[in-house]
Amino acid sequence: MLHNIAITMVKGIGDITIKSLIGYCGSAEEVFNTKQSTLEKIPGVGPKIAKNIVTHSAFERAEQELKFVEKFKIQPLFFTDADYPKRLRNCNDSPVLVYFKGNANLNNQKVIAIVGTRKASNYGRAFCEKLIDGLKEHQPIIISGLAYGIDVAAHKAALAYNQSTIGVLGHGLDRIYPALHRSVAEKMLESGGLITEFPSLTNPDRQNFPKRNRIIAGMVDAVIVVEAAKKGGALITAEIANSYNRDVFALPGKIDDEFSEGCNFLIKTNRANLITCPKDIEYIMGWQLENTLKHKETPKLFVELNTDEKLIFDIIKESSVLSIDDLQIKANMPQSKLAMLLLSLEMQSVIIALPGKVYRLN
Repeated sequence: MLHNIAITMVKGIGDITIKSLIGYCGSAEEVFNTKQSTLEKIPGVGPKIAKNIVTHSAFERAEQELKFVEKFKIQPLFFTDADYPKRLRNCNDSPVLVYFKGNANLNNQKVIAIVGTRKASNYGRAFCEKLIDGLKEHQPIIISGLAYGIDVAAHKAALAYNQSTIGVLGHGLDRIYPALHRSVAEKMLESGGLITEFPSLTNPDRQNFPKRNRIIAGMVDAVIVVEAAKKGGALITAEIANSYNRDVFALPGKIDDEFSEGCNFLIKTNRANLITCPKDIEYIMGWQLENTLKHKETPKLFVELNTDEKLIFDIIKESSVLSIDDLQIKANMPQSKLAMLLLSLEMQSVIIALPGKVYRLN
């Protein structure tokens, strides 16, 4: 684990370059054992970064961080680890290392994010409670950013209805920001948790929060925007979610309300589905179909499938319904190839595409 932490602390290196290095060398440890002349030939590295790697200057700070995570029972999750959030792993700019403290399953079957303005109204807070109460039978993990307003309202509602909730932080796990939410954060650790890509001693600086927002969008199946101005973090999260091919929902509001302007804009420009109740999530995400599909007989196959098509058929057959993200992980193939296979199977009436980019057998 020391090498995994150390590679994230090499000066001048980013997530994409680290993934490239791991791809060429095989592991973080092997990166540090590779000669400088060899490292320089890897695309995106160059002499300066290669020198920073071979001097091992990052190890002193990495050793401090390792002691910190061991002392406070924090899990450092590298992007190659099985427990790393699988949805996030599929995003090209995902962090190579995240720090998690808590008890939640980061790869839960259903994960949603609820985000919005820091100046939440009673309308917004009440909708958070209504939504989480209405979805509790599905046991989704509720993700948000522990900020003022809608974020903390979502966390509190999840705790009230005994739902697992995770806060994504824009700083290290040696502090809670805002400090006023410390008691909420401590309760979240019991059945949820806190996650960040930032090591300890990292301040909650402004530039960290857009990076935090991409983790919120990447960890989930859907992002739900509840009250938002036309500019701000919630709209950034929605845009990132769209770029990750995640479903986005927005709660409509009065046309002259500043903090409904962002939601109305997302709906008007087809960047988000309109949501008024929990059943809208169930319908778009295909969740309401699961109980009816559990006992459905496996259809008889009357068409000849090639090897790849048969692989996809068998994977979906095992799970009854499956999202495109889970399909990609289980099939271990490029998204472009998977998309062509799914289209072929649809045209042959072997599978059916459901709302929310979910597939089942026909």
